[in-house]
Amino acid sequence: MPSTKKGSKKSSKKQGSSVFSSFTQQQVTEFKEGFSIMDADRDGLLNKSDVRNAFDIIGKIVSEKDLDDMLNDAPGPISFTMFVNMFAERQSGPTDDDETILKAFKAFDNGDGKVDSEQFRGQLMSFGDKMTGKEVDEVFAEMEFDDDNNIELEPLIEMIVGKTEEEAAATQEAAPAE
Repeated sequence: MPSTKKGSKKSSKKQGSSVFSSFTQQQVTEFKEGFSIMDADRDGLLNKSDVRNAFDIIGKIVSEKDLDDMLNDAPGPISFTMFVNMFAERQSGPTDDDETILKAFKAFDNGDGKVDSEQFRGQLMSFGDKMTGKEVDEVFAEMEFDDDNNIELEPLIEMIVGKTEEEAAATQEAAPAE
């Protein structure tokens, strides 16, 4: 019986290796950290409650429809392997278009077209390709701040995508339907 167990471990590893080989060990570790933070009930699967909790952590209110849409992106239950696979699928697709980038930055919008600079600094240093304090300082040197030390979102978006949100929306509206 021990040989059966050993064999099943090997085949499990082989099945997942193609997905995991798409990323560096550091990226996989970061995915594990992110998944662990999101999996609030620690059952090994992300569900609606887990995703809502993740948004609560960053102070973002999300609708039931948005939660359902996010969860419906996965073809089945979102285990860690599925989570990584979803990233791999997105990575192998086209690069983020301007609309995706706009939505990402809008997630940090306080509701007044501004981003809390300290919260944003913390996110840049904690998630994804983590930046150092010095790197964040270099990036922040290029941004516009208000009197309360909030980042002005519109100039930030223009700096990243080369156009304002209004220009991007006009481009989107003018694009032919697919």
